[in-house]
Amino acid sequence: MKSNNKGGALVGWVIVLGFLAVTGFFGYRYWQNSHKTVYQFDTQPAKLGDITQSVTATGTLNPVINVQVGSQVSGNIKSLGADWNSKVTAGQVVAQIDPALFKAQVTQAQGNLDNAKAALKLANIQLDRTKDLRAKDSTPQSALDQAQATVDQATAQVETTQGALDLAKANLKNCDIVSPVDGIVISRNVDVGQTVAAGLNAPVVFVIAKDLSKMQIDTNVSEADIGNVTEGLDVDFKVDAFPYNTFHGKVTQVRNSPTTVQNVVTYDAVISVANDDLKLKPGMTANLTVIVQHKENVLQIPNSAFRVRMPEELLAPSPSPAPSASTAAAASPAQGPDGNNGGGKHKGGGDPALRLQRTVYVLPAG
Repeated sequence: MKSNNKGGALVGWVIVLGFLAVTGFFGYRYWQNSHKTVYQFDTQPAKLGDITQSVTATGTLNPVINVQVGSQVSGNIKSLGADWNSKVTAGQVVAQIDPALFKAQVTQAQGNLDNAKAALKLANIQLDRTKDLRAKDSTPQSALDQAQATVDQATAQVETTQGALDLAKANLKNCDIVSPVDGIVISRNVDVGQTVAAGLNAPVVFVIAKDLSKMQIDTNVSEADIGNVTEGLDVDFKVDAFPYNTFHGKVTQVRNSPTTVQNVVTYDAVISVANDDLKLKPGMTANLTVIVQHKENVLQIPNSAFRVRMPEELLAPSPSPAPSASTAAAASPAQGPDGNNGGGKHKGGGDPALRLQRTVYVLPAG
């Protein structure tokens, strides 16, 4: 009886252990499947279209020729011959300084000149008399020398007073402030009765734009982008005054003089603009796009496809195939799975030259 009991207990333990083994196996498989990583991909189709490489910048519209008209003499503004937006011609009087003081200076200088000429005439008469007396030995040589010196001094005085008269006449003429070019007044800085003080820096009375139908944009292009900007490139730009209009221009000059503001280095690229309808005005801020390159009907792949990090367990030992025009998944990143730049070595090694390439991963059908 005891042997039968022992045999039955043994069979029971075997059944229990077998049940636990089967349960543990299926439980482990269930746990493993529940913790398995499931990858989801956002895909977009590759397509043909136009691609443009551009540089964006901001700038200010200015006339091509901007003339600042100043005053060479000081005085009160007596009258104005032009105002804001007035069209002027070269030689036109745009303002006049009160000439009364300068007329008086001309009169005074003219009187001094007449007096100097009279003194010279008298000195010449005295010189002639002294020469006659000296010929008769009736006066010493020193008297003749003195008479000659008096004539020379009177001659010099005439020249000095003549110069003073010319200066007074020039100042009187400069009371009339004239426009040096044909153009339009874009700034008037004085009013009638205002005093203009001319010193080392001539005060700016008017600012005249020679031709507003031809303008230019002075832009600030960062040093990171200036290498792509060259003369002759096309430019599209907009201004806040006409947000729905796109204007066009062309790069005419890239200046080598840098501008540094808070450690930010920029360069001035000059954009020529036609303004035949006079919509654009000086001082407007232009948001422009310099078209560096433009290609038509080329394969387009989203930029995000080139920045994807593909999990290593999904990579094949060899590089992925070339991109297909049907459906493109995300592309390889600028850094490959191993941390190297440019789609680098895949799992299992690869050609080091591929580190300089970028890979577009294509999901297989289904």
